[in-house]
Amino acid sequence: MKKLLLLFILIISSQSVDAQLFNKEKLTNFGNAGKGDQDQRFLTWGYFLGFNSYDFKIEYNEQLGDDNTDVLVDEEVGFNVGLIGDMRITDNIHIRLEPGLYYTKRDLYFPNLDEEKDFLRESKSTYIHVPLLLKLATDRINNFRPFIVGGISSSINLSSNQDNPEDNSTGQFRMKSSTAYFELGFGVDFYLYYFKFTPSIRGVFATSDELVPDDDPNSPWTGNISSLKTRGIFINFTFQ
Repeated sequence: MKKLLLLFILIISSQSVDAQLFNKEKLTNFGNAGKGDQDQRFLTWGYFLGFNSYDFKIEYNEQLGDDNTDVLVDEEVGFNVGLIGDMRITDNIHIRLEPGLYYTKRDLYFPNLDEEKDFLRESKSTYIHVPLLLKLATDRINNFRPFIVGGISSSINLSSNQDNPEDNSTGQFRMKSSTAYFELGFGVDFYLYYFKFTPSIRGVFATSDELVPDDDPNSPWTGNISSLKTRGIFINFTFQ
């Protein structure tokens, strides 16, 4: 996640801060090219590309003691791609639907187990992720416009293994196929000559348990875990 945060900071800081953005003379891009002001349209469309870093929040069954309470999660940077539908409610309030495909990989380590085939479990996930978001933006300042965004979302994990009859005893780590989340983030709309470019960052937090427990209630992998919930950071670059 630290890598994604650094990337986002570099992207924002690399944007031009010259007179076109901050001087008193307003030079308006993307709005007066014979098509009307883009921000005044009721519906607009676009697409996004980006990166993600998924993690797990793990809670344990305290009554079972301290065994297996130090499960470690090693996350990798994944990628995102999707579409955007934006509905203008007022000049500063928009509702957005952003269905996308998100790929990620997380490794779980169970240090209390000795053999490599037992202490490592890979969780490769391909999510169809659909957020419904409320966007609250400031007034446009020359050619940029900061905003905050928040909302709810749900996803379908195409790699969940939920219905696999095999479990961790045969090397299969299973997760539920559907998950619900809430999301919160911020970004900046940059009005370029032909289109609007928007870098944004969002935190994503699952509200439902995703773990499918092993058949053995005393399983060394899942027996002491009461819930396993996704949390993550998305960095998206939007083109409208």
